[in-house]
Amino acid sequence: MATVTLKGKPVTTSGELPKTGADAPNFKLVATDLSSKSLNDYLGYNVVLNIFPSIDTGTCAQSVRTFNEKASQLDKTKVLCISKDLPFAMSRFCAAEGLENVESLSDFRDGNFGKSFGLTFVDGPLEGLHSRCVVVLNDNAEVIYTEQVSEITEEPNYEAALKSLS
Repeated sequence: MATVTLKGKPVTTSGELPKTGADAPNFKLVATDLSSKSLNDYLGYNVVLNIFPSIDTGTCAQSVRTFNEKASQLDKTKVLCISKDLPFAMSRFCAAEGLENVESLSDFRDGNFGKSFGLTFVDGPLEGLHSRCVVVLNDNAEVIYTEQVSEITEEPNYEAALKSLS
């Protein structure tokens, strides 16, 4: 288990992020059109997993906007924005913001993504939601970078995540 903070108060996650060099756990998430997506759908691409508690918070929304902007400059890379929000909320947000360079995926059906990546909150006011994390995978689905943001209300280190792709 890992411990992060929410406004300075400790919050625990269900495990630890996958280690750099490990194969990423497979996943089954729900796209905004309600289709299922798995890790196999992204083999051959570098993948940035932008994981957060809810699109309806300012910090989470900003992470999606920032990765959308930076993703337009990346070759052979997919940015997946993952939370337990319903696909409708994520679709509405991206449409209203004009965001076209990220893909929104939801773990609302069974929460197995959060469990297999060790990032589901097991206590605190956000219990059951995802910790703010960035996991970067190479085109073979190997983990090349991880960050679990230590204070939930802060943004991830975008530059470090994207630098791992060079």
